[in-house]
Amino acid sequence: MAGMEWLKPSVFFGSMLFALMGVIIFWLCFIIIDKLTPYDLWAEIVEKKNVALAIVVGAMCIAIGLIVSAAVHG
Repeated sequence: MAGMEWLKPSVFFGSMLFALMGVIIFWLCFIIIDKLTPYDLWAEIVEKKNVALAIVVGAMCIAIGLIVSAAVHG
């Protein structure tokens, strides 16, 4: 039953803890970057429909997600 190891409570809750840590770290990084930019990212993307900025922010989110996942995974 090697395939059922992920059902053990310690493995399951450890995975949930690392996932939560990753989301929190990602969220904090995004807020820091939002504060460093000279304009409000949400208003610029949603209200002004700035597609170029949306692509840049999306790429930045992917990059931060990869960095956080690599750091959490080890």
